[in-house]
Amino acid sequence: MYHIRFLVFIVQEELINEEQIALIAYVIFVVLLLAVMVILFFVTFQKRKNKLLIDKMEQQKQFDEEISRTQTEIQEQTLKHIGWELHDNVGQLLAYASMQLNMLGSKVPENIKNKVEETSGIVKQSLKEVRSLSKSLNNDVLLNMGIEESITNELDRLKRMKFTTAELEIRGAKREIENKKHEIIIFRILQEFFSNSVKYSEAEHIKVVLIYESDQLSIVASDDGIGFDTTLQEKGSGLINMQSRAELINANFRLESQPDDGVQLIIDYPF
Repeated sequence: MYHIRFLVFIVQEELINEEQIALIAYVIFVVLLLAVMVILFFVTFQKRKNKLLIDKMEQQKQFDEEISRTQTEIQEQTLKHIGWELHDNVGQLLAYASMQLNMLGSKVPENIKNKVEETSGIVKQSLKEVRSLSKSLNNDVLLNMGIEESITNELDRLKRMKFTTAELEIRGAKREIENKKHEIIIFRILQEFFSNSVKYSEAEHIKVVLIYESDQLSIVASDDGIGFDTTLQEKGSGLINMQSRAELINANFRLESQPDDGVQLIIDYPF
């Protein structure tokens, strides 16, 4: 009888142990399931959060690009309008003044004839400058001229105005830029560089090199002026304009300089 009770006790003990093991296994399973669900929820939440951040950054980038594009278009329209005014109004007035001086030169006394001719020469030179400037401001004219002729026209004007030499050098086999508006943007970046050289560089020589490669066009513009320390120079509107314009056409933009060593602008435009 005692042995039977002992065997029953052992069986009951084994059943209890099995139930405990099953309960523990169930608890572990539930905990693991909850852990997996929490991890999946966290991963999904993090992915969604990252996607929202990326979307927001992309929207901000598109917004900034649209603002830059709009500002560029407004600037181009303003420059185009100024170019028209110079060519149609100021140019016509100077042409009329030149014609009047030529007529006057044949009627004035000999003692002041030289002065009239000198004044007439100045007016003719001014007319030439106005026409050259109006070309560089009107994007329709620039599109027809192409980037090389546009740069040459601008360098010729700068040479007459300030620099001892202003030259364009072309290396490699010429390749057309498919998007003609990109040509205008590149030219405007160069114009900003030229403007800074005129105002701040105290340079005597300025040069632009166009390097045509298989996958890109490298534009290197440099002067031999006083230069500046790029680590100390604040970003003015001119530099910001050049950078934002370069970003619009996916071009790599660098401005390098050292004090008393001139300034060099490098634009790498991908074909």
